[in-house]
Amino acid sequence: MAKPLPRPTPTEQPFYDACARGELILQHCQHCGHVLFYPRTHCDACQSEQLVWQRASGAGVIASYTVVRRGVSADFEAPYVIALVDLVEGPRMMSQIVDVDFDALAVGLSVTVDFASWSEDITLPVFRLHPALDDDAS
Repeated sequence: MAKPLPRPTPTEQPFYDACARGELILQHCQHCGHVLFYPRTHCDACQSEQLVWQRASGAGVIASYTVVRRGVSADFEAPYVIALVDLVEGPRMMSQIVDVDFDALAVGLSVTVDFASWSEDITLPVFRLHPALDDDAS
């Protein structure tokens, strides 16, 4: 089983273009202020079509996670972490937590966005544990 590759629609293309540049962008509704993820044609809060893309902070908190210890194929080399991340802007995003000691993971930990190549043409957001503020003080 090969990795499934997204085929971005015109609505989604700005998101993927930003990821390729190393930026996380989210849609913001100009009518009600709601922030959306995944990309849509209408606000899922008020149904307005007045959506604009804005750069996101890339910061979030782990809402839930699982360590996948048995990959479904050689294309999904295990172990790896799949997580639900609550972005500070509001939306929840499913992604991977990368370069982490599995024993260090916990719900509620802060993460920051990074980007990983999924294929030659697709780059996706992944997350890393946010370094503790007092790591340098030790």
